[in-house]
Amino acid sequence: MRVVIPDDYQRASAALPALATHRQGLDVRVLGALPDDLDACVEALGDAQALVLIRERTRIDAALLERLPQLCLVSQTGKIGAHVDVAACTARGVAVVEGSGSPIAPAELTWALVMAAMRRLPAYGAALQAGRWQDTGDATLGRTLHGRTLGIWSYGKIGQRVAGYGRAFGMQVLVWGGEAARAAARADGFEVAASVEDLFARSDVLSLHRRLVAATRHQVDAALLGLMKPDALLVNTSRAELVAPGALLDGLNAGRPGLAALDVFEHEPATPSNEPLLTHPRVLAMPHLGYVEQDSYALYLGTALDNVRAFAAGTPRNLVNPEALPSPR
Repeated sequence: MRVVIPDDYQRASAALPALATHRQGLDVRVLGALPDDLDACVEALGDAQALVLIRERTRIDAALLERLPQLCLVSQTGKIGAHVDVAACTARGVAVVEGSGSPIAPAELTWALVMAAMRRLPAYGAALQAGRWQDTGDATLGRTLHGRTLGIWSYGKIGQRVAGYGRAFGMQVLVWGGEAARAAARADGFEVAASVEDLFARSDVLSLHRRLVAATRHQVDAALLGLMKPDALLVNTSRAELVAPGALLDGLNAGRPGLAALDVFEHEPATPSNEPLLTHPRVLAMPHLGYVEQDSYALYLGTALDNVRAFAAGTPRNLVNPEALPSPR
């Protein structure tokens, strides 16, 4: 089966030894970033029979599907999202399968961002490279985490791990989320905020771990950000669309919150020309690295390729749209 892995920005999947056995029996081609132009994109994907998607990087819509007549399978790393038009896939008889993921890498990256932002490590590192010892150009010192309040919204697999890290560092952990999330947090011995407004007002570090659905899109608005402390840190390694457009930039410029650490952006790949937060002096920005590490790639891509092999063998599994397959006679 001819398989294409598009939008592998680093072309890392081709070099992972852990994927060797998962590729057996498949003709796998790895592409870097796909062009924005539809004609060029179709040319790059060529005669692919299956696409393996790295998280939400590649958009699959009706216009693209119409130009790929040989495509019969979309294999998603992790869970399917809004970047794939499942209805359009079903209408064209293209099966969609999904895999599973792990909370470990994104939770660890979240904590790395918290530590780096609070201790101002990027600023001190840049100053040292420029020949300045402990001189970042201003008198602002970094801060420790012990004794401060860590806000978690909400309390899923990643949020639970980050809450545990906060507890280990001696922080007061404050949780908000749905009824089930609040009950789970209480059972684990964490304090539950009185309201989402209470969460934003009391947190010294506030980490977002909401799923992006219609109800959570743009939930973090100017009013909530305006409740934050002027020295608070907002961390978003979840989804950029949880925050209302322009609200974080305006909030930082107004002084609430005081800092932000971001791994996700509304337009990715993000550049200084399309994302002003990248160059803001109080933002620590990373290029969506939450799952971009060796173990996660091996898990995500290994499962996705195994799903392709199962489909090619006539035993499809983890189907999102079984109605796309021909009915058995």
